[in-house]
Formats: sequence, structure tokens, C-alpha cells
Amino acid sequence: MLLPNLNEAKKRTKSKVEIIENGYQVPEHLKHIGKGKTYHIKTYGCQMNEHDSENIKAMLEDLDFSLEEEMEKADLVILNTCAICENAHNKVFGMLGRLKHLKEERPSLLIGLCGCMMQEESVAEEIKKKNKYVDFVFGTHNLHQLPQILDRRLREKELQMEVWSKEGDIYENIPVKRDSKYKDWVNIMYGCDKFCTYCIVPYTRGKQRSRLPEHILKEVEELKKDGYQEVTLLGQNVNAYGKDLNQNYGMEHLLEDVAKTGISRVRFVTSHPWDFTDQMIDVIAKYPNIMPYIHLPLQSGSNRILKLMGRRYTKEEYLALYHKLKEKVPNCSITTDIIVGFPGETEEDFKETLDVVDQCAYDGAYTFIFSPRVGTPAAKMKDDISLEEKEERLQRLNQKINEYSNQANQKYLHKVVPVLLEGVSEKKEDMLFGYTDTMKLVNVKADKKYIGSIIPVKIADIKTWSMDGEYENSN
Repeated sequence: MLLPNLNEAKKRTKSKVEIIENGYQVPEHLKHIGKGKTYHIKTYGCQMNEHDSENIKAMLEDLDFSLEEEMEKADLVILNTCAICENAHNKVFGMLGRLKHLKEERPSLLIGLCGCMMQEESVAEEIKKKNKYVDFVFGTHNLHQLPQILDRRLREKELQMEVWSKEGDIYENIPVKRDSKYKDWVNIMYGCDKFCTYCIVPYTRGKQRSRLPEHILKEVEELKKDGYQEVTLLGQNVNAYGKDLNQNYGMEHLLEDVAKTGISRVRFVTSHPWDFTDQMIDVIAKYPNIMPYIHLPLQSGSNRILKLMGRRYTKEEYLALYHKLKEKVPNCSITTDIIVGFPGETEEDFKETLDVVDQCAYDGAYTFIFSPRVGTPAAKMKDDISLEEKEERLQRLNQKINEYSNQANQKYLHKVVPVLLEGVSEKKEDMLFGYTDTMKLVNVKADKKYIGSIIPVKIADIKTWSMDGEYENSN
């Protein structure tokens, strides 16, 4: 049994990152251990977790498990967890309560936990002591070991907890079962070295480490060959791509090379403003298949709070970058992340955040009340803002965000825009859904034969978070 260790997770040395191409192995005797059995995965958190779940699905199917859409019917349930905020933490433990009851009804049910929460010392200890019905736990650094961990649980009939706390390596050739046939994620780097004072990610995901360009480009080329229309380049801080490779090859070079593959759409998340270079902006502006959509986290509009957060830029530097993007990529949409109620945030600090929102008029934003993460510096800061005040500020912020999002969408009314159709709308079964190049959700009246295609859509109706439109047939 190996539990996570926060002190080990904090370490950053000059040790070389190992690129391991054959770390994932399925011994012959494990290839059919799931025969006749089903699995279900529930994913919490970011796109990185979603992509990890695609890897987990593929590994389980290598073991002969088959997918079960209904959790209550599955023989094996895995929760892929997120550690970014208290809300995600509570959802996971709430789901564990449901699984406990399921296991009481069906003792043969296997329950597994993985993801960022499992890299937290306090969480691992709680699972070990209070959630003894859990069968196995693994972390973000040893995803590739799932077959062996599951095998040990089946043989030894006791909790298997294998969570590595380390700076991290790169494991290539882990299989993937992609959720979409038309667009998907491509990891370009792992980990983060920014250590923003509120963020647990550098501890749960390890140090910043980039995949080799040739591995990334090969993956993109294969997706294009298989008919994929869109890739999203993934990393905790994609703008820092390549800094650890010592090859004079950064995100601007990778973006350009991916664009040159000719795949129809290229996106990337998430960006840190501190690493967003002029060269990157020039490449985005140059290639029409790099989508004019940027997610640019602000977190706070107050220089005092930004410094306490360890964000490494000022309000003025952020705004300069914002305006540069708008000038060089005129049709781009920009979304952001904002934290409300960071320890010590005054009403004046909050008003500075509202001022930036007024200046940027974002297309959308993910807004959060500050949530202390055990082990981070911000968790030790004096927090004397009442929950009532935090909630009131969040409400005021969201009101502005909603107004600007609606205003941004209004500009699309009666215009014809390109939309990648992804499937049938969940809320409107007679319509399809997809996204514009600027990442706007559109419900579209069109024939199902166009699913998986990028088609021209005339926007007929605007809502705050989506639009309705109809296929614009030019013939």
C-alpha cells in the first residue's frame, strides 16, 4: 500500500523526465479478467480528467470489460475525481455514499477511485480509515498500472492503494477509447510549476513536463486520418509548453505545426497569461484552422489579490494582453476564470475585478467562491470574509457575466457561422447541437446526415448561453 505524501509532491528538482513508451502492459493472464463483466466511469473536473477517463475505458476494454451506461447495473464503478474545489470534493463523497448502498445490495460490486483527489494525503487517509468498502485507489502518475492494481485486488481480496507522489514522467502509448468520433483531446504536457497559492494542481499532477513534438504531431495526424475534425491541445498551462525540453521549441511552434497538419479545427486550453507570447498571438492570427477562442483566466482584478494568489502578472499586464488579442484576432471570443472571496479580499478589491469584467466584456466565465485546499499556502491565510458576503459578491459578478455573455451572443443574430455538429440535442430532440469556431453552443435544425460535419448555420434566436439556428443551404 502506497499513500500520497504532500512533502514529496511539492519537490521540484532538476531530475530528467523519463519518456516511457512501453510502460503500459497487459500480461496474457489478465486479458480476459473482465469477460462477461461491465464497467461504468463517472468523471469529475477538467478536460484532463475527461481524457484520462478515455484512457481508463480503453484499458478496461483491453481486460475484456464492456461499458455499462447505468452505474447501478455495472460490475465495476470507477470515480475519476477532481481536487480543484470543495464542491467537487463533496460530490465525490456523496457519490461514494450511494455506492456504499449499492455494494450492500451487491457485495461483488468493485469500486475504484482515481484522479486528483486521490493525490491528497488527507483524502487518501479518509478513504483508508472510513471507506473500507472501496476496493482500489490509484493516482494521476500511475494510470498505466490499472490492470495490475485491479488484478491484485481480485487476488488478494483487500484494498489496493497505489498512489505515487513524485515530480512525474511521461507515459506514451496508453490506449484511448475516444468519446467522440469528430473531436477530441490531445495531451501536450502534464503538471504545473506555477504554484498559485490557492491551487492544488502542482501537488496532484506533478511538475511541468512536455511531450515530444513528434509524439503530439503523430497523434494529431492519426486523428485527422481517422476523420476527426477538431483537436484540443491539453495541459494545465499549455502556454508553457516546451520550456522544459531545451529544444528552442515552444507553444507557438507546436501550434503552427499542428495547424499545418491541415486538421479542420485546432483549440488549446488552459492558458496562463504570464506565458502568453506575442509569437503565439501571431500564429493564432495567421492560421484560419486555429480557432478564434481563448480561455484566459483572470482570477482577480486587484493587483494586491493577484500578488497574494501568486499569479505573476498585474491587472494592467492582463488587460494589455487582452487588448492585443482582440486587436490581432478581431473576431476571437474570450472566456475567463474568476475567484470571489479570496482571503483578505475587500469590497474595493472586488470592485476592481468588476472593473476588469466591464473592460473585457467576456463571452463567458467560470466563477467560483474561494475554496481552501489543504496543503496550499492560501489555506493558511486568514479568511475573515463571511460566506454571506462571498455569495453576494458571486451573485453580483454572475449578473455582469450573464449580461455580457448575452451581449456577445446578440452579435451573431441573423449571421451565418460555421458549426461542427456533434449529435442530437439533449433538450431539443428535433435539433442537432454543435459549436461555432468561437466556441458558442448552437442548437441547429439540420438533417442527421450532417453530424460530424462543419456546416454553415444561420442564427435565428439568441439565449444567454446558447443560440438556435438553421442549416444555411447555399444551393
